[in-house]
Parts: sequence; C-alpha cells; structure tokens
Amino acid sequence: MLVLAAVFALLQLANVTGRDTPDSKNYLSYALSLRGEGKREAAAATIAYVCAGEASRAARRQSVDVLRFDAPDPGRRVDAECRKREWRTVGARLRAGQTGGHTAPFMPERFMRIFEARPGYPVFLLPFVTLFGVTWGVWLAGVAVTAAGGVLVFLILRTRRAPTAVCLTGQALYYVLPCGTTAMRPMSEGLMLALTLTAVWGCALALDGAVRAGAWLVGGSLAALFAVKHSQALFLGLGLAGAGALIAVRRRRRGRPPGSAVVTVAVVGGSGVLGTLVLARLLHWPSGSESLQDLLTDHFARPDRADVWPEFLRLQGNFWVEWLRRQLWQPLFAAALAAGAWGVARGRRRAFGVFVLGAAGTGVLTQAGHPDITIWGDRLIVLAWLLPVLGVPLLLEPVLRGRVALPAQEGSERAHSLR
Repeated sequence: MLVLAAVFALLQLANVTGRDTPDSKNYLSYALSLRGEGKREAAAATIAYVCAGEASRAARRQSVDVLRFDAPDPGRRVDAECRKREWRTVGARLRAGQTGGHTAPFMPERFMRIFEARPGYPVFLLPFVTLFGVTWGVWLAGVAVTAAGGVLVFLILRTRRAPTAVCLTGQALYYVLPCGTTAMRPMSEGLMLALTLTAVWGCALALDGAVRAGAWLVGGSLAALFAVKHSQALFLGLGLAGAGALIAVRRRRRGRPPGSAVVTVAVVGGSGVLGTLVLARLLHWPSGSESLQDLLTDHFARPDRADVWPEFLRLQGNFWVEWLRRQLWQPLFAAALAAGAWGVARGRRRAFGVFVLGAAGTGVLTQAGHPDITIWGDRLIVLAWLLPVLGVPLLLEPVLRGRVALPAQEGSERAHSLR
C-alpha cells in the first residue's frame, strides 16, 4: 500500500507546476493571508505561482507544435504578460479599497465571499506553503491528499474483508482515474474526496461492528467538510441519511431489525444536514440563491436575474440532455458507474453498497448545482468516480482471489477462516 502511494508521488514530479485553475488563486491567496501576509504580498506570491504555471504550459505546448517547435521559448514573454494582466485587475481593486476578507481581490467582492466561506483547504495548505514555499508546498499538499485518498480506498476495502490484491487494485484505480488527476490540482476537490472516503470508511467500520468508531469518523468527516465546502457536507449528510433510511425500510419489510450500525450512520448523517443548515445561516454564508446568481450572471459580471429558480431549472433540463448525449458518445464513465454499482451491490455487501452509492451520488448533486458544461471538464462530478474505484475491484474479486495470491493475503485469509 505504502509503496504504491510512494510510486504515485514520484510520478507526480513530472508536473510540479501547471496544475492550477482559476480557483487556485483564491485558495492560495487565502492560505498566504493566514500566515500573516498582507493583500499585496499574498497577491504577488499567488500571481508569481500562477504565471509560472502558465508559462510552463505555454513552453510545453510550443515544444510539440509542428509549426513552432523550433521557435524561441515563449516562457518569459507569457510570464510577463500574465503578471501584467493579473496586476492590472488586482491593483485596480486594491486601489478601490477591496481589501476585506482573506482572499486577494482577483474577482468582485461578492464573488469572493463564496471562497471566504471555504477556509478548510487554505488551512490544510498553510503548513505546506509555510515550510516548503509556494511551488513545492502546493505540489506536496496535492501529493499528500491524493496519496491519502488512495490509502483510504485500500482501508475501506480491507475493512470489508477484501483480499489484498483487491484493495491494491482499488488504490491504483483511485490514482489513475480522474479522482487522482483532480485531487492533485490545487483546489478543494482533493480534500473533499479524502474526507468523503473517510466517511465511507466510517460506514464500513460501523457495518463491521465498530459502530462507535464509525460514527466518529462519519461525524468528523462531515464537520471537516463543512469548513472545506459546506454544500458537500450537506450533500454527503443527505446521501448517508437517505441510504441508511433505505436500508432500514428494506430490512423492516423483510422482518429484520435495521441494525444499530445503519441507524447510527443515518442519524449522524441527518444531524450533519441539520448542523450544516443552521451553522451556515448563523455564519451568514452565501445561500443557494446567491450561488445560482453567481452561475447565471457569469460571476456577477451581469445584472442579477429576477426569476433565478425557473431559469435554473430550464438550464438543468438542457444541461442533462447534453451531458447524456456526450456520455453516450463516449460511454466510459457510464460503463464505469454501472460496473461499480454492480460490484458494490453483489454478494453480502449490499448495505455497504447502498452507503457507497449515497456518497458517490454527491458528485451528481454537485454537478446538478452547477449545470455548466464548461467548468473544467468533469471535476464537479468527480466524486461519482468513487463508485467504480470501490466497486470495480469488488466485481473483479473472484478473478483476483483465484489468480493473484499475495503471501500476506494467504495468511490473512487463513486467519479469517479459523475465526
């Protein structure tokens, strides 16, 4: 497990810079302000990092351009143009007095309030950029949280008594599928994935008999997710509570008790939903309507929409029709979801499978909350990839158990058979 994580980390040295997105500027400047830097200093360090990444990408693109590969390196020119462009915007806002909050003013103040309500990832980033500098700190933070996600996949599958080969397969899938790629970007998604997996591990532990430990993991994950992105805490709480209720109803109809594990996870999930709604209101964090205005006005660059919900629902219909058309054109994601669902639902793991479906379904809810086909590919729905990451190895378990027998696996299976 640790060797696989180390190999993944070494491979990431191929791309130390150039992974940033527009949101990365907000998170990084927030982290730098937490260590005491002023707005201008935080903006300067952030702009230097972002522009170095843009220059690196431009140089790599030109090096393989069949018409311009032998032209002079564009890195310095791109870096200078990027710095000039960013400072033109940031400098104007600083002179206009936009100096509140923790984030540097890369966007209008109303938009930045959304990121002010997400302190979790900047707090996670803070020790890395403080100890290792911005470039290597951001990279190491990505490696740490992504490697941890893969390890959590291993632990979840091991808790469900899967053989070692199956657990390693799940860990490897996490690294090579979009989960790993997205988690390595300097954004909140990597931390969201890791915390969601921690909650799923809590569900697995509870179903395995360690109800109290599982409840603490689920509750702690929901609390941490509230700081990272409170909408994900809301969605995950809903998913786990709904999954627990579904399992309980199904068992009741069959004349069986729902079980303390199922009830506990459902109660913790429901408490997380209630706590998220109450705390978000008490802290005056941006509401769902404000998020929709941001979506439909191009980050508040246009006037607010009068009837935001009807327009949002119309956009939803258009979005999912187009999304489905693209999935049918390139059906890898749909096939992976189907295989993952089959894997987690087969055999005696159905209750666990329902909780996995509830957690992975948060990716669909996140995408539904932002029906914009242009937002950095599939990063919004990336949590749905947890279904194939956990389900496909379980689907392949009969093959891996019969043909790939590791020494540690043989010993552990013999021990389990004696219990």
